[in-house]
Amino acid sequence: MAFVKLYIMSHDLHHEKGCNGHCHEHEHGSHGKLAAIIISAVLLGIAVYIEHTFQLPLWQLLLIYLVPYLIVGHETLKEAAEGLIHGEALNEDFLMSIATIGALAIGFLPGAENQFPEAVFVMLFFQIGELFEGYAEGKSRESISHLMDIRPDVANVEREGTVSAVAPDTINVGEIIVVRPGEKIPLDGIIIEGASSLNTVALTGESAPREVAVDDEIISGCVNLSGVLRIRTTKSFGESTVSKIINLVENASESKSKSENFISRFAHIYTPIVVIGAALIAVLPPLFGFGSFSTWLLRALTFLVVSCPCALVISVPLTFFGGIGGASRKGILIKGSSYMDTLAKVGTVVFDKTGTLTKGVFRVSAVHTGSHDHDEEKEHHLLHLAAHVEHFSTHPIAAALREAFPCEHDDCVTTDVREIAGHGIEAVVNGQKVAVGNKKMMRASIANLDESLLECQHVGTIIHIAIDGEYAGHIVISDQAKEDAQEAITALKKAGVERTVMLTGDREEVAENVAQDLGLDEYYAELLPTDKVTHVERLLASAKALKNPRLAFVGDGINDAPVLARADVGIAMGGLGSDAAIEAADIVLMDDQPSKIATAIAIAKRTLRIAAQNTWFAIGVKVAVLILATFGLATMWMAVFADVGVTVLAVLNAMRALRTRE
Repeated sequence: MAFVKLYIMSHDLHHEKGCNGHCHEHEHGSHGKLAAIIISAVLLGIAVYIEHTFQLPLWQLLLIYLVPYLIVGHETLKEAAEGLIHGEALNEDFLMSIATIGALAIGFLPGAENQFPEAVFVMLFFQIGELFEGYAEGKSRESISHLMDIRPDVANVEREGTVSAVAPDTINVGEIIVVRPGEKIPLDGIIIEGASSLNTVALTGESAPREVAVDDEIISGCVNLSGVLRIRTTKSFGESTVSKIINLVENASESKSKSENFISRFAHIYTPIVVIGAALIAVLPPLFGFGSFSTWLLRALTFLVVSCPCALVISVPLTFFGGIGGASRKGILIKGSSYMDTLAKVGTVVFDKTGTLTKGVFRVSAVHTGSHDHDEEKEHHLLHLAAHVEHFSTHPIAAALREAFPCEHDDCVTTDVREIAGHGIEAVVNGQKVAVGNKKMMRASIANLDESLLECQHVGTIIHIAIDGEYAGHIVISDQAKEDAQEAITALKKAGVERTVMLTGDREEVAENVAQDLGLDEYYAELLPTDKVTHVERLLASAKALKNPRLAFVGDGINDAPVLARADVGIAMGGLGSDAAIEAADIVLMDDQPSKIATAIAIAKRTLRIAAQNTWFAIGVKVAVLILATFGLATMWMAVFADVGVTVLAVLNAMRALRTRE
């Protein structure tokens, strides 16, 4: 049952009021369990005193011991009975109930000693183990509950000149909402009035506030710190960033790791085997004259107590859930524990360049006309034409051109716009056919092209322009590496990544410059989107020969969906909640920092290490005590340690996964 409870934890978190209702209920249950344990322990001590002080009949002693037994064990007995009714008998509650009831009854067999104190003590310690499990579940719940807090309960919408508080899911796209200082941003939108600072810690794990003003895009889940903001909504509540992130966290438990699948299969096979084994231990030896039935029944009951797979079915999923929660506190959203398995074995990391290793904020750094002469009027005309052609493009380079020439409303007429993938854009501007793109675009647009015109000494992205089939010049656009990009590559190599590769559609010189500056092992430039997939396929094949055979692709999640899907694990720069990033990737870095990749790998490796420790420790101790129990060398106290003691230690070890290191 604990196994099932753990896997529905994430779904308990999305109550209308966040996790508060459930958390209070859970806290109340823990207090009740602790009270029952304390009362039962006191009554057990009194019962032992009475047994050793007064010579009472066995049935009267049973009644005295039943009081602490039922106080502490009634929930376990109830769970066992419900399991029987629903055909799910082979769980730890059933095993513990049968073992303790048998221990209470064994004293009535001829020549057997009563095991009343042992029966109550086993149930008492089983409940102590459950208490530790509940505490650990609460800690795991807390580790992701901060994400649940980002969903607001109400939104202030402006309708017919009046601001009223309504449920966020009743607000339509295009309506105006008002967010005051201290309130959460309820829906994604664009600021139309006001300026403020936003607390994005729940999304990114970073404490530095983000400054916003009019015309800035703003996403749900952030907290408004200072000014009043009027925001025109661009998405419905169900499609907003906050809803997508919460849905991601809620469904994280659906993708089980190999370790969890192993434990699940192990428990289904292991439990029936030990029940049958216990029955055979109780029945077969006495039938063949090897001792009394009471002796072998006690061994069988000890065998049952030892065999409870609590430590495994609780601690391993708890470890992965804790790892996912701990990662989320760092602004790393992992869509399921199966991706932790893969991430821990990554030996090759492939990066997109723009927006991943570089800021993706382009600026025009130079304009060269076809004659290479400095002519301000010609350069101005070149920028003017390029900005009009790129007017409808969403590419960062197009944004840089429009920023360099913002006066687009100048009575120019742009028609017949045609985007050619991997080449550029063609359009007719005031009757002139203008082609804006890379070298391939120029070769396709200009007959008898003089290749020397395409050369430029500047390092950056070169945007070539042809007018009516003649070369007109080029514009140099530069991007900058992110502050932590070099640190990210260094950290990855320290984490055991053997190969770092960059794939980009940018030209060779730019790619070479970035690769050298950052210390990348390989780079491939001037690639079409399909070329990136081909390169990843090749890298995947060669990665199998490495010590860590898995490949991760890191992209911005917008143009890299095919490659993100093809890689063993796709990591997207979330850009404070990019829709495409959240949907396309297996892991999302909410603060756009590539250095977080090494952090994610470290968390995955540590989580798997803790899960493996728990698995081998639990199985090792249980197998040893099971063998001893079979030959009558294990006491009921040893059985209690092998079950409850191991469970408590495994749960305490699993809780280490909640703590993340830098």
